[in-house]
Amino acid sequence: MTRSLKCIYSSLSLAMIFMLTSCSKDENQTATLQVRLTDAPGDYQEVNVDIQDVQVSSADPNSNSGWISLNVKKGVYNLLQFTNGLDTLLGTAELPAGKVTQLRLVLGANNTVKIAGQSYNLTTPSGQQSGLKILVNTTLTAGITYKITLDFDAALSIVPTGSSSYILKPVIRSIVEAQTGAIKGVVDPIAATPAVYAIQGTDTVATTYTDQATGKFLLKGLAAGSYNVSFAPKTGYVSKTVNSISVSVGGVTDLGTVQISQ
Repeated sequence: MTRSLKCIYSSLSLAMIFMLTSCSKDENQTATLQVRLTDAPGDYQEVNVDIQDVQVSSADPNSNSGWISLNVKKGVYNLLQFTNGLDTLLGTAELPAGKVTQLRLVLGANNTVKIAGQSYNLTTPSGQQSGLKILVNTTLTAGITYKITLDFDAALSIVPTGSSSYILKPVIRSIVEAQTGAIKGVVDPIAATPAVYAIQGTDTVATTYTDQATGKFLLKGLAAGSYNVSFAPKTGYVSKTVNSISVSVGGVTDLGTVQISQ
């Protein structure tokens, strides 16, 4: 381990060490989910959609339970600003690893369409006012960052009803992509409670601590590439580095049991 890493570890206060090493193993069983918005072009000047919330659920698609809010950036989004490969981030959340069955897009009342310089209100069918459900059916792996892109088809979502009035009936497909990988393992002995670093070149790109009860660790959100994994245990144990650990997008590289010597 480099001298700089030793300095980082030794400079931590006892209070900080206690706080970080006291993390429960459940915190190592989460994935990061980003939800982004894009649009297929439509023959309008503007399509403004009032987004108030995005929620995810791991429950049965026919259930109304188990919804978790992503705490999105609320506001009116002009869909036509996000065409031809452009998108925007709606919200990000740490979620328990496991199945995600659906999203729910909750809209406000300020939805409009602009045609030939004139803006028209978009009314929303009453059945969708509690939120539009979008099937996802994907499994989140602990330590991985995922992106779900909501591809909003403006052309199919605007329904003319005559007399210059329009209804918003959103047509949206979801695209799920893993964005990062991770490295996991378990330290023996557990009592060594090392700080664990993922290093590329001279850069430390991720840091965690082993779980005090199990010795497990998970280095999250790593870009694809090769890493050296360094262990800085407490006093009385010898530092260790495992070199050239390969990480792939969507994968969790398992180091197995890492032995720390006294």
